[in-house]
Amino acid sequence: MRRIVALKRVLYDAFGHFNDDDGWAMASHLAISALMAVFPFLIFATTLASFLGAQAFADTAVHLIFDTWPDTIADPIAREVVSVLTVQRSDLLTFGFVAAAYFASNGIEALRTSLNRAYRVTETRSLMFRRLQSLAFVLIATVGIAAISVLLVFAPLLARLAETRFVWLEPYMGTGTLWRFVVASIVIVLGLFAVHIWLPSGKRRLRRIVPGIAFTLIGWLAGSTLFAAYLDRFSSYVTTYAGLASIMVAIVFLYMVSAFFILGGELNAAISRYIDSRARVPR
Repeated sequence: MRRIVALKRVLYDAFGHFNDDDGWAMASHLAISALMAVFPFLIFATTLASFLGAQAFADTAVHLIFDTWPDTIADPIAREVVSVLTVQRSDLLTFGFVAAAYFASNGIEALRTSLNRAYRVTETRSLMFRRLQSLAFVLIATVGIAAISVLLVFAPLLARLAETRFVWLEPYMGTGTLWRFVVASIVIVLGLFAVHIWLPSGKRRLRRIVPGIAFTLIGWLAGSTLFAAYLDRFSSYVTTYAGLASIMVAIVFLYMVSAFFILGGELNAAISRYIDSRARVPR
């Protein structure tokens, strides 16, 4: 009975604060910021990766970003991304390259703002520190994906070596799509931990952020499945928005994921508030 009361109190606190503190509007802001940051990030990262010699970066990045999206949503956007990234670029350290890095970091700043609101904290760090931290996130993501792209070049060789030593692995070696999905999922989980730990103001223990991250991942999976089923059976986006249908579908999908992301932070904050209030009660 006590656990049910505690659960109701935590959920009421989390969803109530989300609703009262413009959570739906922040989800819209985060969705648009994420969509606007994807192309600049990929242009910046592909240019830098090509300069560093990671030629397979573009293909790897597209898979890491879009393999965890429903195919109905991801395929049209992924095709446009690939067409943009296949253009040869040599504008490293030019204005366009720097601008792409800046606009990509705006997506990180949107995540920070959303989490600061969710965790009910006031930002005390300087603007310069926050912007440099956001750019560092962009650079780390670029280097990480570049490293993965280089590793994937050697993956077939490593797979053949593994098969000669471990025969039982042979049935699993041909499922490249599965492995890409696994890698993309790991990247998302690590990214969620990173943004919850370092982006919002203040400090949080690792175990205090696990519930919200789990909620976000479960919500992402369930919401993606239901949204994809809706698009396949009932959607009229194509007839309503014509050529803009793919963009509108992506915005709605990102809006849904953004709401789950912010609610994850709200849930962490509500749990922490409940635990702290229980600790203050005299025994």
